[in-house]
Amino acid sequence: MNSYGTLFKITTFGESHGPAIGVTIDGCPAGLEIDENFIQSELDRRKPGQSKITTQRKENDTFKILSGVFEGKSTGTPIAIVIENQDQRSKDYGHIAETFRPSHADYTYEAKYGNRDYRGGGRSSARETAARVAAGAIAKLLLQKEEIEISAYVSQVGDIKTPHYTALNLSNTENNIVRCPDDAIANQMIALIDKVRKEQDTIGGIVTCVIKNTPVGLGEPVFDKLHAELGKAMLSINAVKGFEYGSGFDGTQLKGSEHNDEFYTDGGKIKTKTNHSGGIQGGIANGEDIYFNVAFKPVATIMKDQSSVDKQGNETTVSGKGRHDPCVVPRAVPIVEAMAALVIADFLLRGKVAKL
Repeated sequence: MNSYGTLFKITTFGESHGPAIGVTIDGCPAGLEIDENFIQSELDRRKPGQSKITTQRKENDTFKILSGVFEGKSTGTPIAIVIENQDQRSKDYGHIAETFRPSHADYTYEAKYGNRDYRGGGRSSARETAARVAAGAIAKLLLQKEEIEISAYVSQVGDIKTPHYTALNLSNTENNIVRCPDDAIANQMIALIDKVRKEQDTIGGIVTCVIKNTPVGLGEPVFDKLHAELGKAMLSINAVKGFEYGSGFDGTQLKGSEHNDEFYTDGGKIKTKTNHSGGIQGGIANGEDIYFNVAFKPVATIMKDQSSVDKQGNETTVSGKGRHDPCVVPRAVPIVEAMAALVIADFLLRGKVAKL
């Protein structure tokens, strides 16, 4: 499946080393002002070649809107966006045409389809996420009208981690190349990533996302619970190995009397004294901050020899080549925000329909 969403629905297309990648957005309400500078700024946050701790592939990620926008506003018809690929080095992948890289999608794609585009991973490449960021930027523009704010940041690299988001100033996230709002911890993270890069290895980390001002009642019961859809969206991102919201796994160490979020009224508005629920109860938003963690594994491509097999099952050695991130989490921040925006935008429209 290459589509996501119910009312605000996106479909992405293209491969890492093809002519272009892109996305169509169906269901965007008419009359939304489409700020192209904002869309480009979001793509710039994700694009490669940003710093010494990201891949050195050079892509401007300049986009073109082909349809669905007239005189700066959405028309209500499908919005099509295309991003041309510019800096492919397909020759870097010739050595894996007949072999399978450890922990990549090479083997599973081959088994499922009988063939695969081995150049940069083809459709399984994280290059595809640029299309999601473009669509997510438009979702963010829609959410801005409702004053809904989405902020993600790097909360952990290896064993270096930040305190809870409530102890941080999230407006500082873009102040450094690792996108951690605590400068002292950010410097430790950068040093670790650089060390791992020089060792020709990779390392994983966690991106934390906070959604503020979500309307009470957003979400659906049973199978389309808000946290379930957020989890699905996050787990669809390349290299993601885990998702937890609210107290997450740490909540298992608390008693019910410690974990329950007691209600109170503040100026006639119902709130909770704590927020172990992560802003969601019964699969529906309760108006408190929604917050969750997304765990990213170490990038699978490393510049070291690894044991593998070829298509015939013969043992072989795979050598790492090409340009790859030593740690994916700094560039994953806008991707997490984009997917969160797509989920919330979709539920926002579904919620409006439910009340007609």
